[in-house]
Amino acid sequence: MMETARRIRTRDYSWIALRLALLAFFGNQVLAEIRYSIPEEVKSGTIVGNVAKDLGLDIASLVDRRFRVALESKETLFEVNQDNGALYVDKKTDREELCQDTGACLMELKVIVENPLEIHYVSVEITDVNDHSPSFPEKEQMFEIAEHTLPGKRFQLQSARDPDAGINSIRTYTLATNEYFDIDISQSDEDKIPFLVLKKSLDREKKDKHLLTVTAIDGGKPQRSGTLNVSVTVLDSNDNSPMFTQDTYQIEIYENAPVGTTVATVNARDPDEGTNGEIVYSLGKTLRRKVYDIFELDSLNGQIKLKQSLDFEESEIYKIDIEASDKGTPPLTGRCRVIIKVRDVNDNTPEIEVTSLSNTVSEDSKPGTIISLITVKDKDSGVNGKIISQITKDVPFELKPSYKENTFSVVTKGFLDREEVSYYEITVKATDCGEPPLTTYKTLSIQISDVNDNSPQFNQNPLYVYLLENNAAGASIFSVRATDNDINENAVISYNIIQVGNEKGVTSFLNINSDNGHITALKSFDFETLKKFQFQVVATDSGTPSLSNNVTVNVFILDQNDNAPVILYPLSSNGSAEGVEEIPRNVHAGHLVTKVRAYDADIGYNGWLLFSLQEVTDHSLFGLDRYTGQIRTLRSFTETDEAEHKLVILVKDNGNVSLSATATVVVKVVEPKEAFAASDVKSASKDDDSNVTFYLMITLGSVSALFIISIIVLIAMQCSKSTDYTSKYLEDKNYDGTLCHSIQYRSGDKRYMLVGPRMSIGSTIVPGSNANTLVLPDRRKASGEVRLKTNIMSTVLGDIEILAYFVLCLKNMLIIMYRI
Repeated sequence: MMETARRIRTRDYSWIALRLALLAFFGNQVLAEIRYSIPEEVKSGTIVGNVAKDLGLDIASLVDRRFRVALESKETLFEVNQDNGALYVDKKTDREELCQDTGACLMELKVIVENPLEIHYVSVEITDVNDHSPSFPEKEQMFEIAEHTLPGKRFQLQSARDPDAGINSIRTYTLATNEYFDIDISQSDEDKIPFLVLKKSLDREKKDKHLLTVTAIDGGKPQRSGTLNVSVTVLDSNDNSPMFTQDTYQIEIYENAPVGTTVATVNARDPDEGTNGEIVYSLGKTLRRKVYDIFELDSLNGQIKLKQSLDFEESEIYKIDIEASDKGTPPLTGRCRVIIKVRDVNDNTPEIEVTSLSNTVSEDSKPGTIISLITVKDKDSGVNGKIISQITKDVPFELKPSYKENTFSVVTKGFLDREEVSYYEITVKATDCGEPPLTTYKTLSIQISDVNDNSPQFNQNPLYVYLLENNAAGASIFSVRATDNDINENAVISYNIIQVGNEKGVTSFLNINSDNGHITALKSFDFETLKKFQFQVVATDSGTPSLSNNVTVNVFILDQNDNAPVILYPLSSNGSAEGVEEIPRNVHAGHLVTKVRAYDADIGYNGWLLFSLQEVTDHSLFGLDRYTGQIRTLRSFTETDEAEHKLVILVKDNGNVSLSATATVVVKVVEPKEAFAASDVKSASKDDDSNVTFYLMITLGSVSALFIISIIVLIAMQCSKSTDYTSKYLEDKNYDGTLCHSIQYRSGDKRYMLVGPRMSIGSTIVPGSNANTLVLPDRRKASGEVRLKTNIMSTVLGDIEILAYFVLCLKNMLIIMYRI
């Protein structure tokens, strides 16, 4: 058997080479077609051939590539072994059942391997074995022959049937040796028809009945045979048999002709008279069973009618033998053949068969990736069987034809994006070219699988966070959230903090929940030591490879009233806020006695100080300026006024919960001479401190030089990087020399100012801000576009203002020290 398969493959090598050349031209989804041959009736498990070896496939990869035979029907005759690549018989094959009366019995198989997807066509020829004996439709056939019948008269015998084909079919008929009859074989189309030939006149008086045996023999090895018993009754004369007007009738009829339609009418004539000339029509006894089921013959008028519907796809032609017998004794018979050709009509819709389908397609698949292999069929023939196939919807897929007619690959024609469309329904439409055309549809469901092609995204970048100082350590201060358009593991996001630029140690006092982005402060912030800081949060997905994105977070610490005023003057040697001032008795009203100086580390209203007299010996004599802390006389002294007065000054800030401090000033009223002496003492004291003043002036000059150098460095840094429009703290231009803060900062299109004792003209209080925040017009915005140079200079000036503020504070401290 294997040697037979090898011989057939050798004969077909040139044919396979031609197929492979066509494959190279039409594409790589169908790679090869090979052919094997096996006899019928072999046992299940019989090896047909090694398909994998003949196709040049790697035996070790057959299991992973899902090496298999595509199922085209419910019953599988052949299967492949994925371990060795062999094609074997899965079910016992019967050529006569599979191919009936056709010549070569070819079974076309589709062998499929995946990754990449390939389809190979394998043809297996089922060769015939002599497993059927010839058989006659009936076991016995009877003839009535008149005794005056002349020698040479032919009588048609039943034709035997043998399902085998080729040399195994019926080869000859034999007749048992006798005196009166012989057998003759006539070839009609592909059939051999036996005739009983009278070779000697009969004599009823000698013998009125003859029993004969006809044997049908096939050409197989060993030969098989079947027998027919023939009974011949000798009758008296009826010397004219009926004759048909035509020996052969050619009829054409459409397959959709309704039941009851008259297909044809045959006509025979008999010149005899009486009952010898009356004709009865009948169907031949050697016809196929299907003929008797579909057609019926009127025995009197010879009309052939349809009993069942015709089907062109089942049989294209019918050959009917009709007999016309008279009623003579013995009856004579005439015969004719009616050949009925069935014409096709478009009564079958196309069929779409999905050979292989990948239900899930990765979104990074390149154009031209094969998704499925489909085959379209139409049982009709000619134009009615021509099919036009297409994809109806506007989807990124197309049909690519194969070298084999009506075989297509569904391939991608563009790039896929799961985030835009995650599911496709591909509708394949197949329409034949009949009239009217018939159409069928097949829907393929394709799921687009995700790849990690989207990084996490933040809704806003950068982020601005405003946080009150003295927050609880360990509490959440805010959270960040990023989104990822991917799904499953590719969309699982983790967060972590990194420091930016010169911001050192940020990660030491911040912690972030890697799962939800909640950020907690590990310590309490103090506005007076840290006013703002910056860091970045990195969001990373769990894809492979992972993708990440970051957001810059700017945190601004907002001031709270957590610092009480500090008395700078008067200040005694032991550190208490007490002082003694001597003034001449002859001073006039409005004389400056002294000035109480205080400082509050807070800003805005929290650092805006107000002075008031808490305790005074004579309210009519001294007055206190509530904003500057200056103590002046309200009138001239009289002789009745006491010589010593104690003033207790209350200094408090303007926070929601005010904090305060007190200073005590003792004013001694002395005579003018004593006052001048005291003035000399003070002058001498100033001479002693001249060295201290000298060093203070050197320090002030150094600070000024450092300020100028810092301005130059800041300008150079800002020109080398992109502009940053984050909030900036600015110095209040209306600073009047008092030691309280007035800080401005920007946010968006507004500029905010935390005010001190004196407000700018035109400032307005923002509702809901506890009356300690002012909104100033942002004069940075021009009516037209903002040019890059202006933006850079604005940013530089903002940084300069911050530096100027700290320098100014240091300068004020030096002045205070000098005055002390």
